[in-house]
Amino acid sequence: MLRTLDVRNDSFPLIAPFRISRGVKSAAEVVTVSLTLGDHVGRGEAVPYPRYGESIEGTIDAIEAVRAALEAGANREEIGRLMSPGAARNAVDCALWDLEARLADKSVPELLGRPALTPVPTALTVGLDTPDAMAAAAAKLAYVPLIKVKVDRNDPAAQIRAVRAAAPRPRIIVDPNESWTMAEVRDLQSLLAEARVDLLEQPLPSEEDGELAGFRSVVPIAADESAHVAGDVAVLREKYQVVNIKLDKTGGLTAALDLAASVQAHGMGLMVGCMVSSSLSIAPALVVAARAAFIDLDGPVWLKHDREGGVSCTDGVMSPPRPGFWGNP
Repeated sequence: MLRTLDVRNDSFPLIAPFRISRGVKSAAEVVTVSLTLGDHVGRGEAVPYPRYGESIEGTIDAIEAVRAALEAGANREEIGRLMSPGAARNAVDCALWDLEARLADKSVPELLGRPALTPVPTALTVGLDTPDAMAAAAAKLAYVPLIKVKVDRNDPAAQIRAVRAAAPRPRIIVDPNESWTMAEVRDLQSLLAEARVDLLEQPLPSEEDGELAGFRSVVPIAADESAHVAGDVAVLREKYQVVNIKLDKTGGLTAALDLAASVQAHGMGLMVGCMVSSSLSIAPALVVAARAAFIDLDGPVWLKHDREGGVSCTDGVMSPPRPGFWGNP
């Protein structure tokens, strides 16, 4: 019996504009893949990221290029050879995991020999804005476990101080999205300590992060845009203490699990992140998040309407999707 492939663009309007140093978005534009075999349908989702030269159209084209192989029965290992890391392979790989789970009548954690997914604390994001507006947003999150603060080069000290004053309790991740220089990383060290920041995420452009080699930061520094696949880790460990795994970068759950194993084997900390997305992107990321020190999976929280049956988030704690949604027949 042959599989059938469906690939399409879905759009999810946001409850408010999402601003980072690189720009602003008002909707989550995703690519959804469905693989049908008999009565079973496996699904996956990808968020193409212009930072890596990706687009909705290019991602769909990359998936269409392997249509014949997928419909003929190509497995995850074969797709890993046919497709490059990135959003397109992520959607396909996750759809294959979901289909495999449904055919076996087992959850993905069961297929991996792991415990069932349980609720986890996730970062909730304070988007880039004026310090006053960021303080107002942070005040609404004053009792969640973890806040992620988007900053840029326009007075990040004021932005960070405003958030910490409004929310003195949560752990904090500061994310400049590659917008700082090494001089700013050095100059802001005392502020990071003063504000009790727990993690600094990708402060420098990835092509300039060699400047971090040997630098002793007062808080751990996480690689995001600099980290894609397991082969990157040996170089990353000279510059970073934590690696942020995103399935859209690794090209799916299969490669994300390999990257997580390599990160831990090298004695580095594990973070799991996401793009602004629906729960269909988040469900497979939760499999990796079960072993992460920092979890940043609030993509669906920004949506006006998520996919039915997806994750839920209350006071910064995310619960897995309902049975039948993804990877859990």
